[in-house]
Amino acid sequence: MTVFGKTVDAEEAKSRKATNSLKLFCGNSNRDLANEIAEHLGVEIGNATISKYEDGEVNVMVHENVRGKDVYIIQPTCTPVNENLMELMLMISTMRRASARKITAVIPYYGYARQDRKVGGRVPISASDVARLLEAMGVDRVVAVDLHCGQIQGFFGPRVPVDNLDGGTVGVKYFGMKDLLNPVIVSPDAGGVYRAKQFREGLAKNYNIEAGLAMIIKQRHKPGEIERMDLVGSVDNADVIIVDDMIDTAGTLCAAAKELQKHGARRVFAFASHGIFSGPACDRIANSVLSEVCITNTIPLSEASKKNEKIKTLSVAPLLASAIERIHEKKSVSALFSSASD
Repeated sequence: MTVFGKTVDAEEAKSRKATNSLKLFCGNSNRDLANEIAEHLGVEIGNATISKYEDGEVNVMVHENVRGKDVYIIQPTCTPVNENLMELMLMISTMRRASARKITAVIPYYGYARQDRKVGGRVPISASDVARLLEAMGVDRVVAVDLHCGQIQGFFGPRVPVDNLDGGTVGVKYFGMKDLLNPVIVSPDAGGVYRAKQFREGLAKNYNIEAGLAMIIKQRHKPGEIERMDLVGSVDNADVIIVDDMIDTAGTLCAAAKELQKHGARRVFAFASHGIFSGPACDRIANSVLSEVCITNTIPLSEASKKNEKIKTLSVAPLLASAIERIHEKKSVSALFSSASD
C-alpha cells in the first residue's frame, strides 16, 4: 500500500488510519497533563476555545471538524469543581452536536466521588448524579484514575463503560527503585486495605520487594475530627508507605504518620493518586514527620505545594496515553496492567 508517496505495510497503514481518526481535546483544568498525554500519543491537542463570558457563563468553541472522529476530552473535575464539570459537559455536548463518532471523557480526577451514598436523610448521591449528567450530554465512555469508590463505575449505564485505571502502578514504580528497609504498606482505614494489598503485590511482583501490611483504625468523634487511632500490624524499625487514593486537608495523613512513628517506624512516606491539598494541607505536610509525600499529576498543584520540598509529583500521562491508545485500537485496557506487572 502507498501512503503519501511511501510504501507501508498493512499494519502500519491501519495504525496511521486509526491515529488520523483520533482527536484529542482538553478543558482548562489541567492543560499541562493534556499536553503531556498528547506528546506520548504523538498527536496535537485539538483547536478549541473554552472561555467565560463576563457573567461567568462557560463558552465552548471548537475550531476544527470532528465529524466521524473519535474524540477524547481530557478534563479532571478538580477545584473549581463546578466550573470544570460544566466545561466538560458542554464540551461533550458540543462534540455530540458536531457529529463526533465516539466521545470518551478522560477524567483523571472525578469530582464529587466521595458523595457516593446516602449518609443521612434528604441528601443526594452526587457521584451518581454527575454520572447521569455526563450520560445525558452524550458521552460514550469514561476513563478515570483511582475512583474513590469502585461502585461509581456502576453509576453509569451499560452503554457507557468506565475504565478505572490503577494509579498505584505509578507509585509502585517509584518506590520500587527506592532503597527501603523492612518496608510496610499501611492503609489509613479499613476501606483502603485492598488498595494497600495491590500496592504490596506490585512491589513483590515487579521488584521482588517483600513488604509487610498494616492498617490504621480510626475512631471519629465527629466528621473531620479523629478521637483516636489504633494500629493493626507492626511497623517497628520499618520504612512505611501510607497508601491512599487522595489527600485533601492532610489532617488524617499527618496524624497517622505521627502515630506510626510512635510505634517505631523508621521513615514514613505517603503515596496518593490525587493531591487535592485543600486549606492547611501544605503547611501540615511541611511540619509533619513525613519524609516524602508522592502524588500524581491528575490535579495541578498550587504554587505553595510546588515549593513544598516534601511533595513529589509523579506523572500519569504515560498510563493515560497507553489507555487511550488501547481503547482507540480496540485492545484490552486491563491487559495494560497485567503486561506492566509481568
